Order: sequence, then structure tokens, then C-alpha cells
Amino acid sequence: MRGVLLALVLVGVAGAAVAQTKPATTPAQGSASAKTQLQSLHYGNVRDLRRGPDGQWTGKATQNGVEKQVTISPKGVVTAR
Repeated sequence: MRGVLLALVLVGVAGAAVAQTKPATTPAQGSASAKTQLQSLHYGNVRDLRRGPDGQWTGKATQNGVEKQVTISPKGVVTAR
């Protein structure tokens, strides 16, 4: 009987410990990562990167000698105009 009671207590403590852990989250992309991503897509002179409240990065970059306004979504999709 004591063995069953001890097992129940241990399961309860282990369950409480699991309930208190936070789920793993993907780290937020920083401006250095955003700049590196743009450079890997052959953008140069990357500047004025700012993160918006929606998690998107916006800034300016040059590609093939043309300055463009660039946006990087939280999922990493790059849009230039």
C-alpha cells in the first residue's frame, strides 16, 4: 500500500514539474539575421532595418544597383519593391 501511495505522489510531483515548464519557442530573428538573409539573396548596402509590431523587418537595400524597400516576414519571406 505504501508503494502505491509513493508512486502516486511521485507521479503527481512529476506532473506538476512538467506543467511548469515553458514550451520551447523559436528565437526571434534579430537585425543581424535579417541583414545576413538579405545579403545571401544578393542585396547589398542593407540599412535602416526596423522591426515592426507585427514582427516584420523593413529597411532599404540595393540589388543590381537599384535601391529597394525590403520587408522580411516573421516566416522569412522577403519582399522588395
